[in-house]
Amino acid sequence: MKEPASSTDSNALIRVLVVGCGNMGSSHAKSYHQHDGFQIVGLVDQGDGKNKLQKELNSPYDLFDDYPFALKRTKPDAVCICTYPDTHYEFGCLALQHNCHVFIEKPLATTVEDCQKLINLASEKQKQVVVGYILRHHRVWVEFINQAHQLGKPLVMRMNLNQQSSGHMWQVHKSLMASLSPIVDCGVHYLDVMCQMVQSKPVSVSAIGVRLSDEVSKDNYNYGQLQIRFDDGSVGWYEAGWGPMISETAFFIKDVMGPKGSVSIISEEGIYDSGSDDIEKHTKSNVIKIHHAAIDHKGQFIKGDEFIRYQDDPSHQELCDNEQDYFYKAITQSHDLEDHLQQALESLKIALACDQAVKNGKTIFL
Repeated sequence: MKEPASSTDSNALIRVLVVGCGNMGSSHAKSYHQHDGFQIVGLVDQGDGKNKLQKELNSPYDLFDDYPFALKRTKPDAVCICTYPDTHYEFGCLALQHNCHVFIEKPLATTVEDCQKLINLASEKQKQVVVGYILRHHRVWVEFINQAHQLGKPLVMRMNLNQQSSGHMWQVHKSLMASLSPIVDCGVHYLDVMCQMVQSKPVSVSAIGVRLSDEVSKDNYNYGQLQIRFDDGSVGWYEAGWGPMISETAFFIKDVMGPKGSVSIISEEGIYDSGSDDIEKHTKSNVIKIHHAAIDHKGQFIKGDEFIRYQDDPSHQELCDNEQDYFYKAITQSHDLEDHLQQALESLKIALACDQAVKNGKTIFL
């Protein structure tokens, strides 16, 4: 077995504690399990998830119900936090106070103030904190953003991710809504994408939302749509809905328009026709369609549409592997994560403003 080494050693063995063994926690644990640079020292979950995961990994990892006790017992170098959003701030602070690096699923916290406190604590402790913005590690989405930069300004960005959920996934969504609305929990991903596309200051947001089920708490909503304006004139909208009543017609829309044309993520395999709660489809992006707006003196298009096809589109698990490899390099190569954390803060700030706009019915100026 490789011996632990300093955080500046590119061959260091990072001892990691995984907290939360649901969908994302299981995926990240699988990444650590097969990564030569990580050693799992424990799995923490208050339910049966840790037992199922231990069997799936076929390794005798130590199992814990209590996170603070697990921290003291295992003394990890890093903690992976994949619990519900309302625990992120508390759990992240505790990990940093134990001098651990932190990988934390988005969002970093549920308030702007707590997000900033976590960032400040990471700086004080000189520890690396990586937020789980999975699309940043998907080469198709990276190219999607790069192509948007070729369209001129202003941009019009249209995105959604609706999920017709039932059974276990509806239970997961109801638990998530105890912390945040869909347009905050999912919206931070796509607001982050929009900010990367426009590279301009957000000016204002408007939003609408509605509660479509008595199973959703009265102070929340399971369908929402936000609109955002940037100071370069660009605009965007994002839509998210969770639950058994959600339509699967056009549940996955990802495109951007500018003066020079448009760029869209599409599928030639019909993967967006149904199964909207399938986590694999949320990052499935096997074709980028590029449309050129230029026309000749007869008003006809000068150039036909182009398609960039990806035959080996990464799976959700492969994207989690990419994230954890990034986390490992951030620790062992002492990457500067200031921009990463500020951008995570910015997307959360915008998403929470949208939530406020839903609840008070007013445009929020940022």
